[in-house]
Amino acid sequence: MNAAAAVRIIGAAQRRCAQTLGRPALLPVSSSAVQFCLQSTQPVPAARLPYRVKVSAGKRYAWCACGHSKKQPFCDGAHRTDAPSISPVRFTPDKDRTLMLCACKQTKNTPYCDGSHLKVIFQDIVKSVKGIFK
Repeated sequence: MNAAAAVRIIGAAQRRCAQTLGRPALLPVSSSAVQFCLQSTQPVPAARLPYRVKVSAGKRYAWCACGHSKKQPFCDGAHRTDAPSISPVRFTPDKDRTLMLCACKQTKNTPYCDGSHLKVIFQDIVKSVKGIFK
């Protein structure tokens, strides 16, 4: 590869990156733009199986909807930096009980498990099998 070809390839890569970030080529990119690109807009599965949790009547809980919390299944505020477009789901149980709270973050009945994790596990298995035959 000669120098002219290398320059053309680098120029094309810069233009592609600039288009992705919506900025002209060769302008500095702010750290906030980079951080925005790294932030989640989709929930991240915290686990493949639901959490079994004892809850108290009348106590307010905040279920982590983004999957970034270190205190799963409850929110610790990590969404503010990792996924600002995703808010926790707040709920107050009417009586003391044990609940199954979603960990895969795909449930249609937030914050309760609806079995969606079975679909997530199946998709993982399919990806693994496809990877073997590549």
